[in-house]
Amino acid sequence: MTTEVNELPEERDIVIATVKNVSSHGAYVTLDEYGGMTGFLHISEIATGWIRHIERFVKPKQKVILKVKRVNRARSEIDLSLKHVGGEEKKEKLLEVKKEEKGRAFMEIIKEKCKLSDDQVTKYYEVLTESTPLLYDVFGSIAKKGVKVIEDLDLPTEVVAAIEEIANKIPIPTVEVRGVLEITCRKSNGIEIIKEVLKSVEDKKSGVKVTISYIGAPKYRIMVNADNFKIAEKVLNTALQKIEDGIQKKNASFKFTREESKKRRQA
Repeated sequence: MTTEVNELPEERDIVIATVKNVSSHGAYVTLDEYGGMTGFLHISEIATGWIRHIERFVKPKQKVILKVKRVNRARSEIDLSLKHVGGEEKKEKLLEVKKEEKGRAFMEIIKEKCKLSDDQVTKYYEVLTESTPLLYDVFGSIAKKGVKVIEDLDLPTEVVAAIEEIANKIPIPTVEVRGVLEITCRKSNGIEIIKEVLKSVEDKKSGVKVTISYIGAPKYRIMVNADNFKIAEKVLNTALQKIEDGIQKKNASFKFTREESKKRRQA
């Protein structure tokens, strides 16, 4: 299976490369994502300070993550840097490569399951990644939202079914924010009042789940599960405000204590 390859990378792009050979002036590398195009890593861009032995930093056949410093389009020359690749940039690139490998593995499964030709695999790969560059992210979106995500792509029914089957096996990463509610209502029907108020904020919609569990009078635990912390915090704050307003109208007391947030993987 082949995919469209850009002619040249852009300046400041992060690329993955394989070291071809090393000299006293630097290293020549091939850019893995650009059809094996050659780039040059000058010794001054390998590390800060004086370098006595280049091969302490880069060796032939080694995979390296580099930043594009300069592109001469007229001569197809690419100058690269190792020392200017930040930790987060390296981490993101490795994740991108890992996702790309998984996406291609998914397509191989679909190819075998649906008896597709190489040309068909390439065609469907390009269709699926037209608006979302990483195929794995397409499968992840389907895992969260269902095959409606690709219903306008005019894919064969058997291919859609195979995609859905794979997507349903992808663990969906979620975050959880939580805390303890202390609620006291001294009215004769205080328990019913508290239950009614808490029940009003429990919710389960696409990507977000709000649940409340009983710990022991007067304590309850509220948990919000969502795709990311920003959404989870917003939902939690809205729920807390609703609980506080509802409790205060009944002349009851309310206190909230945060607990440690968590990252989870939903099977």
